[in-house]
Amino acid sequence: MSSPSEPFRWHYAEFDDSNFQIRGRTLFFILVLFSIILLVTLLFLYARWVCRYRLRPPQPSASHLVHVPPPPPQPQQGLDSTAINNLPIVSYMGSGSSPGNFVDSECCICLGIFQDGDEVKVLPRCHHCFHSDCVDKWLTTQSSCPLCRASLRVDSAV
Repeated sequence: MSSPSEPFRWHYAEFDDSNFQIRGRTLFFILVLFSIILLVTLLFLYARWVCRYRLRPPQPSASHLVHVPPPPPQPQQGLDSTAINNLPIVSYMGSGSSPGNFVDSECCICLGIFQDGDEVKVLPRCHHCFHSDCVDKWLTTQSSCPLCRASLRVDSAV
């Protein structure tokens, strides 16, 4: 054994592995370990295959196509033209001089400022005002106020 003051030195000559052999239990454990790793790998690949191809619903081919009728038409979202034309049109005359006492000074649809003499439609429920052309285009597709979303549709409950 070496003394504590002397550094440790490797002696490569002492290691003779020319007659290294794997026998008995060691060979058995290596084969078992290799078999377990192989089995786990195969199970993983099989599970991946099942999840990818077996659980996915089959894609329809040309011979299996079934005619599906189109969905029913959606109810009309906007107002009809007679309801739009019946909305009151007022001539804008400035913020203080008009009889409607407009709170809005611009059309929130086109973001244009109201000028004296502009034709402005006032919506009946919320009293918001818009350029006539702008709100007409909006109301053909929507049945609510563009600003506050108040419904303008009159549903008869009788």
